Amino acid sequence: MSKRDYYEILGVDKTASAADIKAAYRKLALKYHPDRNPDNKEAEEKFKEAAQAYEVLSDDKKRQQYDQFGHAGMDGAGGFGGHGMNMDDIFASFGDIFGDIFGGDAGRQRRRAGLEPKKGHDLYKDITISLKESFLGTQAEIKYYHFVSCDACKNKGTQPGTTIEICQTCNGMGQIQHRQGFFMYAQACSACGGQGYTIPSPCPECKGQSRKQVFDKFTVKIPEGIYDGAELRIPGKGDAGVYGGPPGDLFLRINIKPDKRFRRVGDDLICSVLLTYPQLVLGSQVEIESIDDTKETIKIPKGCPVGHRITIPGKGFAAVRSNRRGSLVVITKCHIPKKLDPKAKKLLKEYSDIIGTKPSDGEGVIASFFKKFLG
Repeated sequence: MSKRDYYEILGVDKTASAADIKAAYRKLALKYHPDRNPDNKEAEEKFKEAAQAYEVLSDDKKRQQYDQFGHAGMDGAGGFGGHGMNMDDIFASFGDIFGDIFGGDAGRQRRRAGLEPKKGHDLYKDITISLKESFLGTQAEIKYYHFVSCDACKNKGTQPGTTIEICQTCNGMGQIQHRQGFFMYAQACSACGGQGYTIPSPCPECKGQSRKQVFDKFTVKIPEGIYDGAELRIPGKGDAGVYGGPPGDLFLRINIKPDKRFRRVGDDLICSVLLTYPQLVLGSQVEIESIDDTKETIKIPKGCPVGHRITIPGKGFAAVRSNRRGSLVVITKCHIPKKLDPKAKKLLKEYSDIIGTKPSDGEGVIASFFKKFLG
């Protein structure tokens, strides 16, 4: 019986790339795998047939011979090529294919014989400061647990004069291969914890980990103008690296508590000033205290409406990474007394008679018609 063309078996053209051939074989291997087709001889033959085709076409030299001489060129070409082939041959030859499809790890290479340095983890911590502290800048004491390099073993994890050893159980792979039927899968080696090596004489100080956890504290400068939600990166203050790896960084997230008198909008410092009706009508000069306890004199224009914004440039927050500063913005409000003595009430009514009770029409407001005072 004549053999089928290998390209036909995999369903690819003769110009197919290596990636196309591998993808085609993966598809057929998944379709005809014996565990998915138990006691199905036809599927088993197709499974073997696809493996034969892939064994030839995935090898550049064999593929060239096959393209030139056909099946005749495969005699003595090496590999199983259909002669005495069994399932063990297939799984042993194409372990990487079945590892990808069925969860095995046959293509895994032996690990390097050594303790591989690894970078330490980055750490994150929240800091809460006041709005005044964010305006002026401040210093904060940071307290936290983190890993530091073990001084006793110089970050090696072993006792002086001793070395690590390749794990004899997994031969340095870090995993043990298992087969259940035709499925292949891998599990972490229990003897070495998946590391691929063991430490016969671990450092007694760090128990072979090359680092140890400590409680630490230090003072960090919070720059003026820092905003809510900003992150400060402190290089090297994260966890120490493993077996000589570089340390991670510490990231400080800034949270700013609300202030009762001031708020921030962009780089501007916003506040309100409470004025009497005469101050608004006649105009005035008033002194206010800013968030940094300095005094500022502001001018209230005559006939100043409630909600008027008075801007003082350069008195706001310092812009981060810039020499620019925002403004201090003062919003006018009117103090309305709830109680008046008889004399004040009389004078106020007299004043009302003088100016009248019909305000000038204003754009964007509704008209009102006075009926009587309630007090």
